Amino acid sequence: MSTTIDLSPISGPSAWRGDELAGSTEWIYHLSDAERDELEAAGRRFVADDPDLRTVTAADYPLDAAAGLIEECAQQMDSGRGFILVRGLRTEEYGDAVAGAIFYLMGLHLGAPMPQNQYGDVLDHVIATSNKTMDDPTALPSRVRDRLPFHSDSSDVVALMCLRGAREGGASSLVSGTTIYNEILRRRPDLAPLLFEPWHWDWRRQDPDAPADTYESPICSYVDGIFSTYAGAQMIFTAQEYPEVPRLTEAQIELLHLFDEIAQEPGLPLDMDFQPGDVQWLLNYAALHSRTEYVDYPEPERRRHLLRLWLRRDVGRPLVPGFGKTVIEDAGEPLPGGRFKIADAVAPNESWGL
Repeated sequence: MSTTIDLSPISGPSAWRGDELAGSTEWIYHLSDAERDELEAAGRRFVADDPDLRTVTAADYPLDAAAGLIEECAQQMDSGRGFILVRGLRTEEYGDAVAGAIFYLMGLHLGAPMPQNQYGDVLDHVIATSNKTMDDPTALPSRVRDRLPFHSDSSDVVALMCLRGAREGGASSLVSGTTIYNEILRRRPDLAPLLFEPWHWDWRRQDPDAPADTYESPICSYVDGIFSTYAGAQMIFTAQEYPEVPRLTEAQIELLHLFDEIAQEPGLPLDMDFQPGDVQWLLNYAALHSRTEYVDYPEPERRRHLLRLWLRRDVGRPLVPGFGKTVIEDAGEPLPGGRFKIADAVAPNESWGL
């Protein structure tokens, strides 16, 4: 395994710009009639069978007509742009349970669903259950309407299905980690090497049950010609609250601010307005994600509502040791109240995030 850092620009499909993709539809996969029919039939059977979400497998629900869809999603995540949007499901015709079943089935064919909260839920929600803002340290990013900074999630893959969109705003924003790196290298080659050094990340704030306050990971990994990014400056800055963590240098602080500034520059991110039934698959190592601020409809049942999956996707991607968020493999018994049947799992916990 070669981890020698070659400080030269990185090319390839993962080095995209939003303003170049915005004028095309190459990143959108439109379902064929055969693919949609098979997915919808499988979703209805899934709802009727009512399996436990923790134990059901992809082999229980084979997808033949949609095999090409699964292959394309995998290819784009692993060695393409790092993301893909799948469009064409008629979720408004059959409701949230069947929609959630289709989403979960696709996820089973692309990886292993991970628990996302202390209840052990493997299907979670992005929906505003609170009027808090991100200025409140108790706010949960998935449960408020604020704009979010660009970041990576705690999984190999993060996927979103749109059940209902916002009244205004709420676009999903993606930005290429490769392009950010190339821009830092072009503007500040003196700072770029710091991206490959270990940084202290706030583990306690991400997981109250973490066995330590922080973990260490570089922001970038470049192994055997494969470039990966793991970002979220907020968790690096809050780690400074622990006295045992070394103080950030002026150069490190400058680099973190530059990284965030570049990520938000007009032309770099790609904003996509979710339509009901849209499914976005994203490899956390290839692209960062955020969303724009949004306004909900006044009726609770019309609120912006996305389903979210975190997947482990072990395809042998070469990474430097300890890269990315440290995940507790055995977190012990989850709190009671987890939802592991699809009809229950597609309904959000309204008290979560208050």
